[in-house]
Amino acid sequence: MRCRSCQQTAGWLRRSCATCERLAAVVAANRGQGLSHTLDLLIATGVPAAHIEKFLAAEPDGHGSIRDQIVADMTNELMHALGQPSAQTAADVKRARTRGQWHAYGQRPR
Repeated sequence: MRCRSCQQTAGWLRRSCATCERLAAVVAANRGQGLSHTLDLLIATGVPAAHIEKFLAAEPDGHGSIRDQIVADMTNELMHALGQPSAQTAADVKRARTRGQWHAYGQRPR
């Protein structure tokens, strides 16, 4: 079977390859630590950067990439620190990212 994250050979009846399982364990163990801290830990595993990028761009459940999940956690923690309730999900981050409106903040509207 193929790995759901990187599309490489995962093995017989396995959904993830050993490398992606190791990266998923790092992300799960450090959930809520922020994107830069998580990226540093992912790089420290010794996995090539191209494989890490594929892993972060993967959508295991179809509701947003792993990077979107990390950003949603960061947003929820920030809003909680500011005293505001927040329940942003990876699907919300994906929707905001795919709209593309955040690219136009520095440009004058038509």
